[in-house]
Amino acid sequence: MTVGEAAARRAIALAAAPGAVAPVASAADGPALDVLADLVADGDVVVLSGAGLSTESGIPDYRGETGRKRRATPMTYQTFVSSEEARRRYWARSHLGWRHIARATPNAGHWAVAALQKRGLLAGVITQNVDGLHQAAGAHGVIELHGSLDRVVCLGCRRRSSRRSLEDRLHAANAGWDAKALAFNPDGDAVLTEEQIASFRIVDCLDCGGVLKPDVIFFGENVPRPRVDECFALTERAGLLLVLGSSLTVMSGYRFVRHAAARGIPVAIINRGPTRGDADALLKLDAPLGTTLTALVRALPRTAPRTARAAEPGTPA
Repeated sequence: MTVGEAAARRAIALAAAPGAVAPVASAADGPALDVLADLVADGDVVVLSGAGLSTESGIPDYRGETGRKRRATPMTYQTFVSSEEARRRYWARSHLGWRHIARATPNAGHWAVAALQKRGLLAGVITQNVDGLHQAAGAHGVIELHGSLDRVVCLGCRRRSSRRSLEDRLHAANAGWDAKALAFNPDGDAVLTEEQIASFRIVDCLDCGGVLKPDVIFFGENVPRPRVDECFALTERAGLLLVLGSSLTVMSGYRFVRHAAARGIPVAIINRGPTRGDADALLKLDAPLGTTLTALVRALPRTAPRTARAAEPGTPA
């Protein structure tokens, strides 16, 4: 029996105990964390991260610990493309909200994921977040499932440009517009009054005059098929799918959990509150992301992944 198989049996035993989900009051210790460390130590881990990983960086999520949808209603793709008024509303709110996102810095959870990758334990990182904080912490090869707020795309000519260059244009077009955000919602959305929105001027593509859209996937918009296929292929190669800070409410991320579980690939989840994938998980930790991931990194041996060591000539499996 390999160490990973032993860890899996321990996880099954935990799940069979009273209270199938393993809540962790203190992320620094506990049998559930020990089991997770054993699973991660085998390597080939694919991380699937969600908004809950970035809340400790000051970026709110959509649902919170209860899993219930927040009051803020996200922009849909159909509304954005069909209504200039909707686009004005979006860009006015996002013009202020982007500053909040751009100032955010990686938290302990992001740094821990980067540390796992540096140790050679990760096969890849898939994120549902659009804030770029994984990369800011040093992670590389991150698949941005829902795109990134730091890019803009023209819906006419498909030209992509930087968000910062658009912000310069919006600032110039709205000289004297001194609106202050009443609050911040997820994905760089600031709460403004109707009067503030009505006076905001939007700009079009410099090349073709087309409609500009943030290079992110809106609700009601499909993730490009090649990107989805890349995520499925990565999931199939995983030794463990580790879900971090996602309620998995939308199918966009949950499908990879189902894909892994259907193929016998173990799934572990760290999240505050329930998730749609709890029944598919071998192990679930209801715990803070930053402290738990930091404790996980500390609990791991500072050696190559067991899978890599087992592949070396003369190394016992």
